[in-house]
Amino acid sequence: MKKTIHIVAGGPEPLIPDLSENKNENIVWIGVDRGVQTIMRAGLYLDLAVGDFDSISQEEWEKIEREVASLRRFKPEKDETDMELAIMWALEMNASTVKVFGGTGGRLDHFMANALMLAKFKQVHPDIHFEMIDVQNNLSVYLPGSYEIKQDRKKFVSFIPVFSDVSGVTLEGFKYPLNHHYVPVGSSLCISNELIQETGHFSFEKGILMMIRSKD
Repeated sequence: MKKTIHIVAGGPEPLIPDLSENKNENIVWIGVDRGVQTIMRAGLYLDLAVGDFDSISQEEWEKIEREVASLRRFKPEKDETDMELAIMWALEMNASTVKVFGGTGGRLDHFMANALMLAKFKQVHPDIHFEMIDVQNNLSVYLPGSYEIKQDRKKFVSFIPVFSDVSGVTLEGFKYPLNHHYVPVGSSLCISNELIQETGHFSFEKGILMMIRSKD
């Protein structure tokens, strides 16, 4: 059976939404390093703890050993980040949706790696929805196709080409519409758009787009 998997990393807690809102949903929870404690404080069942846990005390580690169903502890010196290892495990669990919390804020190198990692995995697993969420932003990744988008509290909508230029971009129902437009990597053309209708549509023909929905 396909699973919805939420991964919580050790990013600044003020940027992490209230996880307890998902308490009654059928979700698999993975904690990454200090994200383990964030999940436990929210009163959620933690299915797996992943990481090198080099940022926690011995007392905290012993508590994790007592209370977490399954542990995967790695050496700090390794080729993958803890986040990448957690996503790889999620994919092995037959995920249909992977949502990442605690992956923004703090160190910029980790944020950039996390965002590009989602795009990389989307290329290999096109049927899985990948998303990174904090209190101010939702970041998701799309392959060529046609999609519907609805208005919500995060009113700003940006589209960013990833890895290569994107062609055939069409935006309908937006303040700044486009019709089969070419958007090169590094362009700011599609930053801070807004929906002017309850439902909008976007489509493109080639490339990978990262969509970020934000609020001030």
